[in-house]
Amino acid sequence: MRRLAPVLVAALLVSGCAGLGEGDAVQTGGTDGTGPMTFATGRDTTGYMQPLIDKWNREHPKEQVSLLELPEAADEQRAQMVANLQARSERYDVLGLDVVWTAEFADAGWIVPLDRSMFPLDKLLQPVVDTALYQGKLYAVPYTSNAGLLYYRKDILSAEHLKPPKTWAELREQAVRLGRKYKLDGYAGQFLPYEGLTVNFAEAVQSAGGEILSPDGTRVTLDLRTAATGLDFLVGGLRQGWIPQESLSYKEEESRLAFQQGKLLFARNWPHAYGPATRSGIAGKFAVTRLPGLDGPGSSTLGGLNLAISAYSKHQKSALDFIRYFTGLANERSVLTEGSFPPVWAELYDDPALIRRYPYLPVLKQSIMSARPRPVSSKYDQVSLVISSAVSDALNLRKPSDETVATLKQQLSEIIRTP
Repeated sequence: MRRLAPVLVAALLVSGCAGLGEGDAVQTGGTDGTGPMTFATGRDTTGYMQPLIDKWNREHPKEQVSLLELPEAADEQRAQMVANLQARSERYDVLGLDVVWTAEFADAGWIVPLDRSMFPLDKLLQPVVDTALYQGKLYAVPYTSNAGLLYYRKDILSAEHLKPPKTWAELREQAVRLGRKYKLDGYAGQFLPYEGLTVNFAEAVQSAGGEILSPDGTRVTLDLRTAATGLDFLVGGLRQGWIPQESLSYKEEESRLAFQQGKLLFARNWPHAYGPATRSGIAGKFAVTRLPGLDGPGSSTLGGLNLAISAYSKHQKSALDFIRYFTGLANERSVLTEGSFPPVWAELYDDPALIRRYPYLPVLKQSIMSARPRPVSSKYDQVSLVISSAVSDALNLRKPSDETVATLKQQLSEIIRTP
């Protein structure tokens, strides 16, 4: 569940020393080390990364970068990275982190703080920059961003003289009525019990006007009535049938395929699903808009990928230089044009030529700017696991929504209180 976009750099290092940190930088691996590197990140499903790495390798023969593709699922990526870092292994140099992992990895001392003056953070989308900070320090560099979008069958809504839904009530009505008329399933998201389900639940809570944790992650602020309202939006769809039972096994790819194969009227997914759909049987028949909410446009979850340097890397100076290169403006353009992921440089969203080619950019920018991060916590893995497990029980009709959110609030409180 995931996918995403961020940055570039300025200013060079002083006389052979990398100067990575703000204040007391973690220097486990040695900040002035140079040499070959391993870039560990999730699977590159579009194949756009390797050409960018090849260009670096041609220009830096003594600092070659090897791309290590981890599993597609964010949970599995994190598990492999954590096992490596807990072993204090120097195998990984540059880490592609889901934006929500910054706090956890920084708090554990697994990644090094960076000097923010070395990066043009003022040229990036501000919500994206915030995901790279922990306790006021920069610990990663934004590389891709992400925000959930509502994909819809433009041809069908146009034939019915309808605008895309802005509220859950409108989505429900169109999904039920038009789904029956055109023999399509109404709506799907990512409802398998994994990180994607945490994201979908967070969006439902936010779009009902609530939140899960306080912004600093120190308090559980889940309002039971608001959270139950958000959860009921999903549970009701499954019970009434306009959300198909098959979606309980959907991750990003399954929901993307179902929509582009013409099985769904509406689908929640990340922007990366847009490119493949333009090359499918529904090309020219679909469009995207902001997610709907209880009383109007909803709030997406802010996703994306940040690049960080392992505290155990022996080649931290090379890693820093590579990150500066990889997040530069030219490569950020490739993130969009070749990878179909949202970049983090603000100016790319206002480029007339790019908007003509990618007409969804203005909507995507709105979605990113109004998106909210998942619960920020150094114990995020536990938080996400508890959320996805509890919500899965509700979606499978094993527990009512009000009981689910009450139990969930208690479990989250125990996690947050535990040292």
